[in-house]
Amino acid sequence: MNIYPNLYLDNVKNINPELLKKNNIKGLILDVDNTLIDYYKNLLVGAEQWCTSLKDEGIKCIIVSNSNKREKVETVAKALDIPYILFAKKPFKSGFIKASKQLDLEPNEIAAVGDQIFTDVIGANRCNMFSILVKPIDKKDIFITWIKRPIENMVVKRYLKKKGK
Repeated sequence: MNIYPNLYLDNVKNINPELLKKNNIKGLILDVDNTLIDYYKNLLVGAEQWCTSLKDEGIKCIIVSNSNKREKVETVAKALDIPYILFAKKPFKSGFIKASKQLDLEPNEIAAVGDQIFTDVIGANRCNMFSILVKPIDKKDIFITWIKRPIENMVVKRYLKKKGK
């Protein structure tokens, strides 16, 4: 099982159409918690413009979240004007496959973006999607994520060392 992302970036706004086209990516699966919003549900500054610019270039986007809090996820989806899938059970494949069908794209044409290795990256890699790990936008996490962070940080350090960064 591959636990390393294809790409590691500071945040989602570092993803641009040129980067996606270079990797034959036509669609994005986006995580919500600590990827698009912080612990306090504040949307990443500039996220609406970023998403609009991708859509203007023909990039399809969808939110895939493990959250079962419809109002929270729906608020972000409405702000970005994109569809969403709740309670995706990442890293299991079902949420990724459902998103692929909704986007009407093949898995190798999709990048999955998130802040967690054990959900977003592993799930994307299992589905043969391009995995993009982003740094969490806030230090504060929900409890279960807070427990996993130190392990994920060790994996990121090994990844960066392997990449020579």
